Amino acid sequence: MDKAKPHFEPGGRLSALHSVFEGFESFLFTPNTTSTSGVHIHDRMDSKRTMIIVVAALMPCLLMGMYNTGYQHWLACGEKSFPFWTLMLYGFLAVLPRIVVTYVVGLGIEFIVAQWRKEEIQEGFLVTGILIPLICPVETPLWMLAVATAFSVIFVKEVFGGTGYNIFNVALVTRAFLFFAYPAKMSGDKVFVANDPILGIGGTVPDGFTAATPLGQIATQSGEGGVHLTNIVGDPITTWDAFLGLIPGSFGETSTLCILIGALILLATGIASWRIMLWVFAGGAVMSLIANGFATPTYPASYLSPADQLCLGGFAFAAVFMATDPVTAARTNIGKYIYGFMVGVIAVIIRTYNNGYPEGAMLAVLLMNALAPLIDYCVVQANINRRMRRIKVKTN
Repeated sequence: MDKAKPHFEPGGRLSALHSVFEGFESFLFTPNTTSTSGVHIHDRMDSKRTMIIVVAALMPCLLMGMYNTGYQHWLACGEKSFPFWTLMLYGFLAVLPRIVVTYVVGLGIEFIVAQWRKEEIQEGFLVTGILIPLICPVETPLWMLAVATAFSVIFVKEVFGGTGYNIFNVALVTRAFLFFAYPAKMSGDKVFVANDPILGIGGTVPDGFTAATPLGQIATQSGEGGVHLTNIVGDPITTWDAFLGLIPGSFGETSTLCILIGALILLATGIASWRIMLWVFAGGAVMSLIANGFATPTYPASYLSPADQLCLGGFAFAAVFMATDPVTAARTNIGKYIYGFMVGVIAVIIRTYNNGYPEGAMLAVLLMNALAPLIDYCVVQANINRRMRRIKVKTN
């Protein structure tokens, strides 16, 4: 790297690729550059370490998604035995192209923009690139992922100045773009279970086979006598099944257990805010209790218990990995309580009282992303007013 570096410096024959070289060098090694002026506080937790820890926290969800993808495919094919490593390999082969496409498109755009601006390449997409495949159905076409990723990176991130300046969560906007632009590929009964063999592994799902997610099933039920959730072979789905993640759903969002393991990693390392995380779950639980207390057949999801509301869909994943994004979330401590609580409340309201949107976590986080600056402003202004009153009392 040291021998090649002069060729990428200004005046070198590869100077046009300086940002690309610098990005790879920073990824492989700890930079030894230091500040030359002003007062700065340094510690070992730079943005690269932060992103790598978040990626590590996502690994349990990724691994469970691999197994569950194979497991759901085997169920759909009518198999009775479930060889662990074969299921894992099938899930790995299913998600690998999606991760590759997301990183190639997203990082490619960031490399080009960084070189154009003559800036360093930031590490923010290390997390976004793996989040996007985890929050999408396994049958999402690769070209759709490429288009949605390009849209989000350009219009949600780079237009605002790059990493640290985006108003909305880039991964969630990618999913929102897919949801509204290609709704048939992001919801329904056929997109959450892999249909075909991959490199000779697996079988072919029978024609006419459907596999709606639990929340998708609720949206189509009448609500008379409560709700009845079944897996893709007709067996009842229990709260324990939802907690473990052995149900149809987006690739990495089904297992609340694995999500909580990731949450422990984020909290133990101080990466994520416990205030936001805790109060998202609190807001969801409170609203679930209220909805369940006034359950009506008109809104079948109102019959779900608080435990089911928190375990089903993308609620837990949004609480741990989306709402806690430090760039788009509230930054004051009191603001974090308000922000987290409202994310939980709005998520349950949307999925319960709007039958057109069986999942509300995505829209709840994006809405609160927009309101986070206002919440912080009100909190800071209230503190200023309180201190001004205190000064006046002392002066008098």
